[in-house]
Amino acid sequence: MMLLVLKRALWAIPVLWAVASITFLLVRIVPGGPFDAEKNLPPEIVANIKAKYHLDKSVPEQYVLYLGRLAHGDLGVSYKYVNRTVNDILADALPVSIQLGALALAIAVIVGIPLGTLAAVRRGTTVDFAAIALSTVGISVPSFLIGALLIYIFGIWLKVLPVALWESMHHMILPALTLSFLPTAYVARLTRASVLEVLQKDWVRTARSKGLSSFHTVVKHVLRNSLIPVVTILGPLTAILITGSFTVEYIYAIPGMGRFFITAVINRDYDLIMATSLVFALILIISNTIVDIAYTYLDPRIKVKA
Repeated sequence: MMLLVLKRALWAIPVLWAVASITFLLVRIVPGGPFDAEKNLPPEIVANIKAKYHLDKSVPEQYVLYLGRLAHGDLGVSYKYVNRTVNDILADALPVSIQLGALALAIAVIVGIPLGTLAAVRRGTTVDFAAIALSTVGISVPSFLIGALLIYIFGIWLKVLPVALWESMHHMILPALTLSFLPTAYVARLTRASVLEVLQKDWVRTARSKGLSSFHTVVKHVLRNSLIPVVTILGPLTAILITGSFTVEYIYAIPGMGRFFITAVINRDYDLIMATSLVFALILIISNTIVDIAYTYLDPRIKVKA
C-alpha cells in the first residue's frame, strides 16, 4: 500500500506540471489581459504595471519565470487583490473550503447511502417513491434556492441558526446542508441502482434461502458489494465540493476558495487561475488515491497495481 502511495506521489509531479503548463498556455491564448479593464490609466502606467509583473516579457520567458517560482513553492501574486500573494490567499481560503467540502461530503455519505439502500430494499413502496422524489428534487433544484429556503426557515422564521459568516459550528450547519443537497441526492440514486443490481445476484438468493436474515444479508454482503460505484464518484466529487462551492460561499458570505476560483477567471488573474487549477488537480489526485485504496477493503478480489 505504501508503494502505491509513493508511486502516486511521484506521478503527481508530472501531472501537476502538465496542468500548470496547459493552464499557463490557455490563459495567455484567451483574449484580454488582467489590466485591460483599467481604461482610465495612462499607457505609461499600464506599461510600468506590466513590467512589475513581468507581463512585458515574451510568453516563453514568462513561462520559465513561472516554473522557477513554482519550483520554490511561490505561486505568484494576485493582480486584483493588491498586496496579497496567491500563497496568502490560499492559506486563508483553502482551509475554509476544505472544512465546508468535508462536511458536505460527510452528510452526502451518511444520508445518501442509507437512503439509497432503504429505497432499493423497499422497492416499489412508499419509502422508495419518497426517496426517489427527494433525490430528484435534490438534483433538480439549484443550490441558491435551497440556501434561500434554509435561511428563511432556520434563520428568519425559527431563528435558531446564523445565516452568514464562518465563525463557529453553528455557522457551518446551513452552508454544509445547502452544499450537500445535490451530492446526497446523487449518492442516494447511485446507491439505489447499485443495490438493486446486487440484489438480483444468485448468491444473494442463496444466502436468503439458507436462512440468513434480510438485514444481515443487506448490511454485511449486499451493501459492501454495492459501494464500488459510489466510492468511485467520491474522488471527483470531493474536489468539486472543495473548489466549486462558489454559490454557497457567496450566499452565506463565507471566505472560501470558491469565489477566488470564479473571480480569478473573470479578472484574468493569471497566477490565481493557475494556483486554483493546481489545487483542484492536487485534491483530485489525493482523493482518487484514497478511492483506489478503499477498493481493496471493500472487495479483496480487487488488487490495485502499485
